[in-house]
Amino acid sequence: MKTRLNFHDDRCKLCPRLTDYLADTRERFPEYRCLPVPSFGDVGARILVVGLAPGLHGANATGRPFTGDHAGKLLYSTLFNRGLSNSPESAYVGDGLTLSDCRIVNAVKCLPPNNKPNTAEIKNCNKFLSAEIESLKYGSVLIALGKIAHDAILRTQNVPLSRYKFNHGAEHWLSPQNLKLFDSYHCSRYNTQTKRLSENMFDEVFQRAISALSEADGCEK
Repeated sequence: MKTRLNFHDDRCKLCPRLTDYLADTRERFPEYRCLPVPSFGDVGARILVVGLAPGLHGANATGRPFTGDHAGKLLYSTLFNRGLSNSPESAYVGDGLTLSDCRIVNAVKCLPPNNKPNTAEIKNCNKFLSAEIESLKYGSVLIALGKIAHDAILRTQNVPLSRYKFNHGAEHWLSPQNLKLFDSYHCSRYNTQTKRLSENMFDEVFQRAISALSEADGCEK
């Protein structure tokens, strides 16, 4: 298994636009983290949840994925309901929250302007996501929250983006690690408030991901 050091680098400056934007944001919000945000959760997890990028007043401020903004409310409550978290809320780093058999990471670790990383930035950050995925056990599952996360996962596997189309509820097999990729709409404020994504729709994706692990465990016995 790869070490955590390969997953993250606070000093990364591969993306000039993002580096400049973080510097500008730090001047406006000196109390915010304003650095690349590391993954959070169980190092030995078999479920990897992949989001888009840190939110301005969320992970960029707190230093934990999906913490401090609206998007994290549905995610962490779902993880708790499915037995993957010890709390339904993620308030701040050091609040005692732990994840079990689950880890959360973003496709892009730095805050992008207007929450929209460009293709070059996604590619630059892909080596960190690739390290996260390579550390997973054979037969683990990935949950992509949105198309950008979906495409970033495919890039780590050198899979043409046209081969597997993003669609909420879709499932895709990835080799050679025998990974199963589950697609979900992102749990953003826009998607939940417009009813594009409901709590039941989101929960069903996680339920099927957990079931896939249980089936894999049964086949190994």
